[in-house]
Amino acid sequence: MICGGLAAKGYGSERDLNDIDLFVPGEHFASVVQAGQQFVSKAAAHRQEEGWDLTYVQFKYEGIKVEVGNADGSQIFDASSETWVPLNIDFSRYVTVHLLGLELPLMLKDDLVRYKSILARPVDIEDVCAIRENEEPGNLPSDR
Repeated sequence: MICGGLAAKGYGSERDLNDIDLFVPGEHFASVVQAGQQFVSKAAAHRQEEGWDLTYVQFKYEGIKVEVGNADGSQIFDASSETWVPLNIDFSRYVTVHLLGLELPLMLKDDLVRYKSILARPVDIEDVCAIRENEEPGNLPSDR
């Protein structure tokens, strides 16, 4: 499931992307890592950085960074309470959107706004503001 800046783009954000962020269920993480082995730029490992506490792998494909996180046990840093909180990715909550010439499963807007609001990094606040500014009827895909 697409999350991060690309998902925000699907909901109206227009900022430049640093990378493409995805989450996969834990039981599929190893097979994703194996499938992209030739493109690994950061080996799969547990890391705690930039408000994130999770296991992820970074691929680089045609100059584009693609980070795939293992959803199991992932946490984010709650800027307001200064504590780590579970991210709780629910793979049944998504909407399919035509973006970048592909049909992509985006994290639901409410879920994306919730986690970006908790992280509250400048880039997250920028995305949340852009998403809220673009909430006009007929402008966005309907959440299912």
